[in-house]
Amino acid sequence: MHQPIPADIDIARHASMLPIGEIAARLGIPDSALEPHGRVKAKISLDLYRGLRAGPQGKLVLVTAITPTPAGEGKTTTTIGLTDALARLGKKAMLCIREPSLGPCFGIKGGAAGGGYAQVVPMEDINLHFTGDFHAIGVAHNLLSAVIDNHLASGNALDIDPARVVWRRVVDMNDRALRQIVVGLGGSANGAPRETGYDITVASEVMAVFCLSESIHELKERLGRMIVAYTRDRRPVLASQLKVHGAMAALLKDAIKPNLVQTLENNPALVHGGPFANIAHGCNSLIATRMALGLADYVVTEAGFGADLGAEKFLDIMCRQSGLVPDAVVLVATVRALKMHGGVAKADLGRPDAEAVRRGLPNLLKHLENIQAWGLPVVVAVNHFTADTPEETAAIEEACAALGVKAVRADHWARGGEGALDLAGALLELTGGPRPALAFTYPGELPLWEKVRTVARRIYGASDIKGDAKVLKAFADLEAAGFGHLPVCLAKTQYSFSTDPQLRGRPEGFTLAVRDVRVSAGAGFVVVLTGDIMTMPGLPKVPAAELIDIDEEGNITGLS
Repeated sequence: MHQPIPADIDIARHASMLPIGEIAARLGIPDSALEPHGRVKAKISLDLYRGLRAGPQGKLVLVTAITPTPAGEGKTTTTIGLTDALARLGKKAMLCIREPSLGPCFGIKGGAAGGGYAQVVPMEDINLHFTGDFHAIGVAHNLLSAVIDNHLASGNALDIDPARVVWRRVVDMNDRALRQIVVGLGGSANGAPRETGYDITVASEVMAVFCLSESIHELKERLGRMIVAYTRDRRPVLASQLKVHGAMAALLKDAIKPNLVQTLENNPALVHGGPFANIAHGCNSLIATRMALGLADYVVTEAGFGADLGAEKFLDIMCRQSGLVPDAVVLVATVRALKMHGGVAKADLGRPDAEAVRRGLPNLLKHLENIQAWGLPVVVAVNHFTADTPEETAAIEEACAALGVKAVRADHWARGGEGALDLAGALLELTGGPRPALAFTYPGELPLWEKVRTVARRIYGASDIKGDAKVLKAFADLEAAGFGHLPVCLAKTQYSFSTDPQLRGRPEGFTLAVRDVRVSAGAGFVVVLTGDIMTMPGLPKVPAAELIDIDEEGNITGLS
């Protein structure tokens, strides 16, 4: 009989962590490049980063997943377990993942540092404030908001139209009451009244700029070209015109340095940056990924949510801008999630049902077809649950084999790196040759509207896209303003290929509704809002915050 596995937080609390200097020393990082934040976490100097860019580069592995369900897929857990397994096979391996947002942590999702025996630690620190990066990003963003309103109240020399201020405020929390607000009430001493709102910090363009910049100079330049408002004659107003981008970069001078921590098996991990993949581009910082590639032979990173969101944006935005190309992709699936895609209710997932798995397989196969169309080698990781039967796993293996793809059962949640050795072996086979040639979803010269249509048709399986006259004009205006060459970042529900979160499996023949479009000129992409997606989530009826507590000794409970 299997012994029950302790809660994630209990496993993490009893981890034997090494001093962070020892982890750094294994990578060849000198003490002079390490800025410790306590005993087991540290930031790494950008001076080291600049030196690494000229040296040998490791192989890059992208971990993504099928369309998420309430049953769970375990993408971060797989990223960590695979890294530990590669280390067990004698490879110099490290991982790069995003920092968790406090919004989902206290909302519905819980923590984002892995689970079971495949975690990064210190788990409580990583999930709660960590080294303060998100705080710095939020403050930098809101400094710009404050300067805009101060400019309006101080003569408005740039002739900003208060009704056309597009820069909202942010907070790293799910708070639906802040989606639409009015500022400047209480008389002229309190500024000019206008409607605005809040987004969650991970949707901020400052977060995107932060994660795509490779130096303080580039960070400042990108911050300066962000569009914050329009004048009364509809000319764009940039952050640089308000002369605040330098101060914003100053607030981010420490945050931009990658954070070094470790796995439960004492392998190095960089945890840095954290844009969401359903409302932003969904990748950890480019600096962290490039730094890891200069330090290790194998770097395992992940892109948020399903491959239709995180992986597409990683490839079409981050790789397009940076020149990075993954050597291979790991697509994570679970028997449980495929059953849900096959129509089984969550309460019934424990019952063996190989036929339900087969009904759900079209979702997995669509993701595989997309990855193969990008020209990337892929292996499927079947993240194992104890209730899974051999017949259910065999159904996945047979369907993947028909596409020439190996599906490998992985048990890293229960056994750590040992449980992912077969997966690591399959990955090493895939990465033995030259780096593949990446085929982007669309060419850069395609008009913006056609880029959105191409993503909707090729990646999601839609028949077409639609938008009202206002939306079509907004696209035309962006083209006329010179932004037509930028990639598109579609904000869409993570729970379906379509914009209907209840439509699981592989929906076809649907029309993707485009609701709004806005340019992130500093980040270098155009954000396209589809369906009912919102950039400020709300809390559920019973938020996870109700379960989180701390005792007199400082031990945190309820964090998972």
